[in-house]
Amino acid sequence: MEDRFKLLAERFAEIADLNAASAVLQWDQETYMPVQGCAARSNALATIQTEAHRRLVSDEVAGLLDAVEGWARARGEDSFEAAFVRTARRDHARARKVPGELVAELARTTSLALEAWQAARARSDFAAFAPHLEKVVSLNRRKAEALETGERLYDALLDEYEPGAKTSEVEAAFRVLREGLVPIVREVVAREGAVSSAVLNAECAEAEQFELCKEVVARLGYDFERGRLDRSAHAFTTTFSVDDVRITTRVKKDFLPSALYAAVHECGHALYAQGIDKRFERTPLNDGASLGVHESQSRLWENLVGRGRPFCAWLLPLLRKRFPDAFGRCSQEEFYRAVNKAGPSLIRVEADEVTYNLHVLLRFELESALVEGRLKVSDAPEAWNARMSDTVGIAPPDDARGILQDIHWAAGLIGYFPTYTLGNIMSAQFYAKAREALPELEAQLARGEFAPLKGWLGEKLHVHGRKVSAGRLLQRVVNGPLDSKPFLDYLQRKYAELYGFQP
Repeated sequence: MEDRFKLLAERFAEIADLNAASAVLQWDQETYMPVQGCAARSNALATIQTEAHRRLVSDEVAGLLDAVEGWARARGEDSFEAAFVRTARRDHARARKVPGELVAELARTTSLALEAWQAARARSDFAAFAPHLEKVVSLNRRKAEALETGERLYDALLDEYEPGAKTSEVEAAFRVLREGLVPIVREVVAREGAVSSAVLNAECAEAEQFELCKEVVARLGYDFERGRLDRSAHAFTTTFSVDDVRITTRVKKDFLPSALYAAVHECGHALYAQGIDKRFERTPLNDGASLGVHESQSRLWENLVGRGRPFCAWLLPLLRKRFPDAFGRCSQEEFYRAVNKAGPSLIRVEADEVTYNLHVLLRFELESALVEGRLKVSDAPEAWNARMSDTVGIAPPDDARGILQDIHWAAGLIGYFPTYTLGNIMSAQFYAKAREALPELEAQLARGEFAPLKGWLGEKLHVHGRKVSAGRLLQRVVNGPLDSKPFLDYLQRKYAELYGFQP
């Protein structure tokens, strides 16, 4: 039976190689590929992804899974073999429901849509992107119908990123979160002048910002011998292997946090990917437990660490050295308050910790309505603007700062958005446990000693990859299920102190 398992592992290693090659092409498209290369790139991606899909759904893989499943289970639920087969079975079963021609068409469509989105956003022209979005939504609807997962059509797409999650459960969790967030937003808006972020709007040389980002993520523990930092229109992390995890950021000369905190955010993802057990290389286990868990790591480093007082105290001398005109006279308290200024804003990736989740809620509601046929693509900009006004409290002046600001729909990542807020919720739960386990954590962060926290997260979360599910990870680490209360308590304490209201 071990020979059968070895053969199964070889087949999944080949599939992993094809997926890595596809990821390299996608990374290149977002960073260095010339614009005219889009058509050829879309065909190459379609070919590679179709071949990976063909191998995954093959009768040979099905037979090998059937042959070794009992043997793997007998080795224990937590064994490498049982986890491998369990995860491979899920991937195989989902893939078998999706026709190969649909996989190819999705790959071609999203590759072309990415280029169309970039051009449309530059011109703030949703009409130019709308035909591409129509096709992306239609293909995702076909995919959801083929998968037949859950009670709602959107369940099948959500399940791809957050295994086992249901749309109705996310809606219920978001209702609770909205009830807790709205009073905080109301208090912040009423005291808008209590916190100033003016210091962050000084012009800082883009090249120097990029070098700062490299310095900061290296100090956090990002291994540049196993990764690199580049620039892109929308910051992202791509994993080709445990030893090749790349991140990007975007730079605005008159708003330093855009580059800095995007880099810290992506570094959180990368630390997770670089920390997965190397035995999982070229196996189905070489990924995060879920996108929610992955986002918990990026949001933990970006916000609970990166916007905390200890980190700000460590970071400010670096800013004074690189940008003396902008930060030479800035105090630690002024900088801390500036990077935590809250209030309605147009751009999700630049939103504060409180209103960020309202942005996610809006996108979740719109994309589920698009997939389930309750909203037409042609009506989406108007719906976006109306919900921004109602939910976030601000109306976009144009499409570029409205419905075109995110890359996800162009990339076909429908079902992804809810994981950002699920990650926020988990981040507070994980960080609370880290503080219990590391009593000197805040003093360590203030001294720029990030290894203890990185090590704790690596041991408790990162090393397990997909071997342990998100639900089991939560039970192991925080001794309970997903819970919004720690996150809401954290926000209430922090922003009550910043803005001077009773929590």
